[in-house]
Amino acid sequence: MPEFQLIQTYFSRQPVHRADVDIGIGDDAALVSPAEDMQLAVAADVLNEGVHFPAGTDARAIGHKALAVNLSDMAAMGAEPSWFTLTLSMPGEDKDWLEGFCQGLYELASRYNVQLIGGDTVSGPLSIGIQVCGYVPRGTALMRNGARVGDNVFVTGTLGDAAAGLALHDQKLCMDDSSASLLLNRLEFPEPRVEAGMILRDCATAAIDISDGLVADLGHICEMSGCGATIDAERVPASESFTRFVEAGGDRRLQLSFGDDYELCFTSELDEVELNQRLDDAGCTVTCIGTITGSSGIRLTDHNGKEVGFDETGFEHFGNRTT
Repeated sequence: MPEFQLIQTYFSRQPVHRADVDIGIGDDAALVSPAEDMQLAVAADVLNEGVHFPAGTDARAIGHKALAVNLSDMAAMGAEPSWFTLTLSMPGEDKDWLEGFCQGLYELASRYNVQLIGGDTVSGPLSIGIQVCGYVPRGTALMRNGARVGDNVFVTGTLGDAAAGLALHDQKLCMDDSSASLLLNRLEFPEPRVEAGMILRDCATAAIDISDGLVADLGHICEMSGCGATIDAERVPASESFTRFVEAGGDRRLQLSFGDDYELCFTSELDEVELNQRLDDAGCTVTCIGTITGSSGIRLTDHNGKEVGFDETGFEHFGNRTT
């Protein structure tokens, strides 16, 4: 199928049509009309087969995840996503794969009213690049440099599920119950915390999404804010499925070093009870896992305040994954 026919068949006909998109797919560039008194947040991510998702991953999951990781960046900034572009490299035309990919992509796009407005398709190794844009009221964006000494450190949801899902996929550990399906689903279909991010504009001092690992990503907040953090490792929230994974021989430290859950890590002067009340409509809970300190670096402790040794870092594209 020629490129332009492929674009017309799979990408021009989409379910989302926003009023602020004047010209979308089909011209040399898209034209949009940004809302007044808003700043435009822009983020981009590339997903490569064998790096960001295992070879043979279901096409619907790839489509979902490719957009989800970008929506997660919007969430970390407190932005409401609006449009995105797509660059798709694939080794050859595969109708079934394209239909599955578009299904996963458009299901998530429809949920957040995000319109595909352009991009490119090329022949090559399987790689998906997405750039997403979103609105945030001027001066209210969440950033990494606002943490203050004495702030509490929080995470949304639970951590470690994606790491466990990858271990199961790679057959490093076997589980026969329904927990395995739930963990694999967290790996392949991460849920961006968009609603939570918009609520946190009014009550968080700094935020980041957990893509490369809790310790690594919280480290970015500390570095940008000129501070440190003390984290109670035993308070890092775990799902029942991850707990069963650990009981079956999995490594609990994956909660600290592995990303891909795309939960939010943020700081706030508020306490856990008040934040959970504010985030009730966002469909997620938050857990206080520590505090921001005046020293540099991240100190990990147990419930008794005893320091926990940990020398692993998160994912590095030009280094080695240490999990």
